[in-house]
Amino acid sequence: MKPHHHRRTATVRVFASASALAASFVLIASPAHGASNPGFVLYSAQGYDQASVTAFNATKPGFTVTLNDGSTGPLLQQIQAEGNNPKWGALWVDGTAAFAELDNEGFLVKHVEPSVSFNPLGKQNVPSDGSFIPTGLTVTGALCYNSAKVKASQLPSTWAQLAESKYSGQLGMNDPAQSGPTFPLIAGVMNEIGKYKSGSTSAAVAKGKSFFEALAKNGLLVSSTNGPTLGAMEIGSINMAVVQSSACYGDELNGSFPSVRVKYLNYSVALPSAIGIDAKAPKIVQQDAEKFADWVMSKPGQHVMQTGDPQGDSLFWPVLNNEQPANKIIPPLSATHAISINPYVWGPLEANINTWFDKTIIPV
Repeated sequence: MKPHHHRRTATVRVFASASALAASFVLIASPAHGASNPGFVLYSAQGYDQASVTAFNATKPGFTVTLNDGSTGPLLQQIQAEGNNPKWGALWVDGTAAFAELDNEGFLVKHVEPSVSFNPLGKQNVPSDGSFIPTGLTVTGALCYNSAKVKASQLPSTWAQLAESKYSGQLGMNDPAQSGPTFPLIAGVMNEIGKYKSGSTSAAVAKGKSFFEALAKNGLLVSSTNGPTLGAMEIGSINMAVVQSSACYGDELNGSFPSVRVKYLNYSVALPSAIGIDAKAPKIVQQDAEKFADWVMSKPGQHVMQTGDPQGDSLFWPVLNNEQPANKIIPPLSATHAISINPYVWGPLEANINTWFDKTIIPV
């Protein structure tokens, strides 16, 4: 999710509402689709999205992809606000829960999966109706910490231990209304703490809420996105944070925060990136968006994903056979203890849980 390691200022707490932040993004008007077919608008929160759009347009496909780049929460708000008059042709963000909910609402074209060789990681993230395409995978809920302030041996080893009093005032995380990876993190914690298997989620949600309320009482610091959260750690406001794996590895690699390190607790939450295509857009837009998605999953497209943001979102685990992570800093996925959540179970709960989190967990 973009941005990761920009805005390294002392803006530690950014609690602007999603609607207010959405208003600050420039809406790129969708081109009129006449005989000339100028292309479509890609809504994206990926660090490599500009490199991908530039490389794809250079292939001269007969149309142009225009990028509307922003954080996931505001982009999803734009899509909901546009409704049946969409300005987007495709969406490319981290976290499949949002795509599942868009699919439930009839926003996504079904059966758009390309003819590629998915590895097991990719196969398990392809929905049965083919309404979105997994393009890579990071994990959320990695415990990033400042190794100059705290030793790995002093850190908790389980999620439950994060709420212990000895870690009071040391932990940070992102706001799920702004940061795309954060709702899947919250849902994953609820899934595990509540031991959800199937059926009603009410018990799992209740137990999860109690856990996050305990973190809040223990001095949890909530910032908008990865940049402010890691910035708070860098200036010493906190010593550790549960965020997206690629954000931590990126700040270590780019030298902006050389003492940041990553520890994995008893579980993290798998976070697929995905592309979905607008079911309410004209047919020509859907066809063009599918061509772009096919290119992303091709060898050249995967190369741009792995090189377009080498100290950020490019630090992912591939979902295709014969592809390897771009940097040796990325450990085997097994080291992350990643769990997967059912996006069609948790996606419909996102709006309510995010509203609860912002009203209850973030201090006024």
